[in-house]
Amino acid sequence: MTTNQTLDCLLGPNLTTEDAVAIYSQGKEAVVFALLELAAQLRRSQGQCASVSSPATPSGMKPIHQKPNTPKRRKKPGQKAGHEGHRRPPPEAIHEHKEHRAPCCPHCQGRLVRCGQARTRYTEDIPQDIEPVVTEHVIHRDWCPHCKKSVEPRVPDALPGSQVGNRVLALSGWLHYGLGQTLDHIAEVFNAHLHFKVTSGGLVQQWYRLQAVLYPWYEQIHREAEDAAVLNADETGWRVNGKGHWLWCFTTPRATFYLIDRRRGRPVVARFFRKAFRGTLVSDFWGPYNAVVCSQRQVCLAHLLRDLEHVERYKSPSPEWPEFAKKLRRLMRDAIRLSRWEDRTTEKYSLRRERLHTRLDALMAAPWKDKQARRLLKRFRRHRDDLFTFLDDPRVPFDNNAAERAIRPAVIIRKNSYGNRSERGADTQAVLMSIYRTLKQRGHDPLKTITEGLTEYLQTGQLPGLPP
Repeated sequence: MTTNQTLDCLLGPNLTTEDAVAIYSQGKEAVVFALLELAAQLRRSQGQCASVSSPATPSGMKPIHQKPNTPKRRKKPGQKAGHEGHRRPPPEAIHEHKEHRAPCCPHCQGRLVRCGQARTRYTEDIPQDIEPVVTEHVIHRDWCPHCKKSVEPRVPDALPGSQVGNRVLALSGWLHYGLGQTLDHIAEVFNAHLHFKVTSGGLVQQWYRLQAVLYPWYEQIHREAEDAAVLNADETGWRVNGKGHWLWCFTTPRATFYLIDRRRGRPVVARFFRKAFRGTLVSDFWGPYNAVVCSQRQVCLAHLLRDLEHVERYKSPSPEWPEFAKKLRRLMRDAIRLSRWEDRTTEKYSLRRERLHTRLDALMAAPWKDKQARRLLKRFRRHRDDLFTFLDDPRVPFDNNAAERAIRPAVIIRKNSYGNRSERGADTQAVLMSIYRTLKQRGHDPLKTITEGLTEYLQTGQLPGLPP
């Protein structure tokens, strides 16, 4: 029996003085091991896992019993009392009529006296036997005496050489890149419910072709994002063929541009910003965003407040930290409260706006010795003019929540599909995910919009512009 196994037998609620002396006699390593084992037993007795998760552990990887309870809702969900409720509107067309009459009383099985009373109820359902429409296209080939060659008309219902129609192509892409369904789930829905036989490999090849056709829309989204007045940016981890990559997200209220790259540095930022950005860039404190040439920028104050909480929970700051954190929190909250003023042209607003920078300069000039405080002060000196931009422009938010909300659908797709298996798949992911997300932001039906775009492309050879 090893030394660790011996200690495991000795430790426990029945530990005696002789056992403790025996552990001490084995040396320093035995005492350290015994103390760690006792701490693990104490955590288990309190309902905690022996391996405490680090603050960087994703929420989905933490055990349920380690997650804190969510705070009580401030507002009851749903409409307030007295408001008119919402219900499904009556159907515009009725396809079938059915009449229902009880043959006898359902309670006593007695005879019923027929009356003239009746009520009407509507139900909408999907037909049980959905059959795909198979169309045989007879394509006539004729001779052109002017061109000296045979010509034939274009078929606008499907891509050249493809047996899958435009609606199936748009629907399958929307399920995967718009809603985050896996390949196996999509194939099962088509094969079992829609009675349309598809394979995972066949869908992927069709999506590659769809990405090539719709790529001009991706470029249009890129141009609109570059010309936006306010642009939010964020990034998150991604996997391509089992290797670490990064998913970058640049979003506005009407467009979202995704970009997958193996790098997380300035080359990716330079790849997106092909010219000087004339608007306001909203981001966190990640260093590569500092290389963007823009008119003005706003850093996320929510990240800053979370950083203060992180230091207090996990970094064991010095005794002077509470005073520094209290002043910084009060400064940030006063700035956020000031942004809610409706009239920003008054002299009182201007005075309070100038006082915020005065308080910030005083905070940076103080001789703080705490390590974490000096780290944040170094950040403030770099971003002094980027903290309160939202007070000058009402369109600019004080946080980066817009980019985080735009990147959340991609995170759900990452959990379901575990990234991509090839660089080509990653490029297709970025292009189609950007298009479906932008169409949703603009309130367009993705199936109808993409189907009509493919039809016009196959008829004229030119893809129409992305609808506004």
